[in-house]
Amino acid sequence: MSRGSGAGYDRHITIFSPEGRLYQVEYAFKAVKSSGVTSIGVRGKDSVCVVTQKKVPDKLLDDTSITHLFPITKYTGLLATGLTADARSLVSQARNEAAEFRKKWGYEMPVDVLAKWIADKAQIYTQHAYMRPLGVVAMVLGYDEEKNAQLFKCDPAGHFFGHKATSAGLKEQEAINFLEKKMKDSPQFTYDETVQIAISALQSVLQEDFKATEIEVGVVRKEDRVFRALKTEEIDQHLTAIIKPDVQLQPNQLMVLAYELQNWKLYFHV
Repeated sequence: MSRGSGAGYDRHITIFSPEGRLYQVEYAFKAVKSSGVTSIGVRGKDSVCVVTQKKVPDKLLDDTSITHLFPITKYTGLLATGLTADARSLVSQARNEAAEFRKKWGYEMPVDVLAKWIADKAQIYTQHAYMRPLGVVAMVLGYDEEKNAQLFKCDPAGHFFGHKATSAGLKEQEAINFLEKKMKDSPQFTYDETVQIAISALQSVLQEDFKATEIEVGVVRKEDRVFRALKTEEIDQHLTAIIKPDVQLQPNQLMVLAYELQNWKLYFHV
């Protein structure tokens, strides 16, 4: 095998290519994007929100059984982007770990500790040949008593970082570009603003207006610190609030509209 060629090295998880690449880990990132789903996470002043698409691939499926949002504990949630089967396996293990932590230490597993555990799990899979990397990017959200709202992203390579806002999936880079502009001056978003920024970011990068049944929204607020998925009615209210500013007319536009209406009445003798 000639040096500089990647042929053959993509068949092994734990062997570096001559260029220093682990091809199977790179393929895991591609598997996340191949799911065709884009997810957004935004952290506000006293809340954190994650939004993702909800695609039902078959009309015969019960849409209530399809979700990318998973509660790990009562106060901590996880948004999985990528292969759903891998996500369910990861969620099951994370729940067991969180339960063991609570039993051992007497309090809930902090968000950053959970994110680190998930990242460690993913990183181990890049070192041992008996298990392939997971094709999942996990956003972990919760509210910390000392650090307030927390949002972490863990990837198949084992990286994990705290974020003010982030994205994962098919349109990840476009969403990050949008969020960078919104988060430029480190604004302190209220709960409603946090949810609406996340939804509008998803609408912007995908260039479509969603129905309430086409997206999933998970939130954690300072008031009760409980992770929950918003109901369809609540999502619809936020979608309406996003649309309203777009249809509001400025005073000069109202004057022009009134003038044209008056001319129309005169023309048709109304």
